Amino acid sequence: MSITTATVSDARQQVLLRAARDGDERAFAELVEPYRGQLHAHCYRMLGSVQDAEDALQDALLRAWRGLKGFEGRSSWRSWLYRIATNASLDVIGRRPKRMLPVDFGPPSDPHEGPGPPLLESVWVEPYPDGGLGEGASPGARYEERESVELAFIAALQHLPARQRATLILREVLGFSAREVADSLQTSVPSVNSALQRARRTVDERTPDATQQQTLRALGDRQLRAVVERYVDAWEHGDVDGIVSLLASDAAITMPPMPTWYRGRDAVAGFLRGFAFAGRWDERDSRFVDDRRDVRLLPVRVSGQVAFGSFSYDAARGEHRPLALQVLTFDGGRIGEIAGFVIPQAMPRYGLPDRLPAPAGPS
Repeated sequence: MSITTATVSDARQQVLLRAARDGDERAFAELVEPYRGQLHAHCYRMLGSVQDAEDALQDALLRAWRGLKGFEGRSSWRSWLYRIATNASLDVIGRRPKRMLPVDFGPPSDPHEGPGPPLLESVWVEPYPDGGLGEGASPGARYEERESVELAFIAALQHLPARQRATLILREVLGFSAREVADSLQTSVPSVNSALQRARRTVDERTPDATQQQTLRALGDRQLRAVVERYVDAWEHGDVDGIVSLLASDAAITMPPMPTWYRGRDAVAGFLRGFAFAGRWDERDSRFVDDRRDVRLLPVRVSGQVAFGSFSYDAARGEHRPLALQVLTFDGGRIGEIAGFVIPQAMPRYGLPDRLPAPAGPS
């Protein structure tokens, strides 16, 4: 996996660099623009959080602007920007708790107990809004970019020490040489190679044999569409048996920021019947409440995976309100995990509306 980025021509870059060094902010913006999306994705891979990635990127761009006179062209402009973004991300890692998914946080829960309260401190890996990834790139490059933001890969990266994480991303995702990485991290080439070997072992142990991109390609558009249509219909109609029929035997359902999660078809079915489909989620009180169940799912591109925004009807407001971002992980032709990120306030970040109009009539 190695991602490249479209750039301005060398001649144009030199013109823009001279202007930017003289204080032309628009020239600097033009220099940075071809890299902005990929720099943001790089910070996300390092941090596992969309908001932290945005903060790190803004810090990196400010550092680049202030340090522009120090760019002497000994490395490429791309390498220089990634060096700054990497170090800005390393600084954030030093201030933040480790991020993870519920399956790494604790054992599965008893489905009869229902979901517990959300953790007050955010420690969760977040999904990535990948709608803009790979714009203008070849199909192969788009495939690799989406593969590099899949939840399992991002979660595995968070188990690495920070500098190992940076080494693996810079070498294997972004394709920098060992020398470039050594320069960026102010270490030696042997140290980079050693860190890369250790990082590969950890990530290989924590990721499935096939990526979601590989799994979905093997499944094929027609079969995938059939599964997705059945899933949406079953979820919107509260058909627990219909959902369970689509699951792998050891399927899991998670719901960050709650640490609660369930493993196995019976456990998932028990949770859906007893809690998720028994009412609606009240975002103000963070609990399920008894009410007429009327749910809508909207497809969305997230983390290179099949995903939906889930909207629950709020009778008091007379409209569907955002509930959760569902990210599906496929295991062959079945669904291996439903990750329901209960982040209603963040749905617009993923290109989803903050409400849906009231239905025309009874559903």
